[in-house]
Amino acid sequence: MKMRKKSDLPSKVCLRCGLPFSWRKKWERDWENVKYCSDRCRSGPAQSASPAADSLPAPAPSRPKTRTSSR
Repeated sequence: MKMRKKSDLPSKVCLRCGLPFSWRKKWERDWENVKYCSDRCRSGPAQSASPAADSLPAPAPSRPKTRTSSR
């Protein structure tokens, strides 16, 4: 069997996390049906595959309000 470079292997995008993943030997017979990059993504709750939404920064925490005394 001829060796291949990793960059030559087929890849897909995970339906849950939206990250790309490459072909693995254990998926050889079932590559058409592989949809998730890991068991964690396969067994977790479904999420939208929009990596752009995941890359947005989290909102800054709100600062506690301080009372000003009137003198």
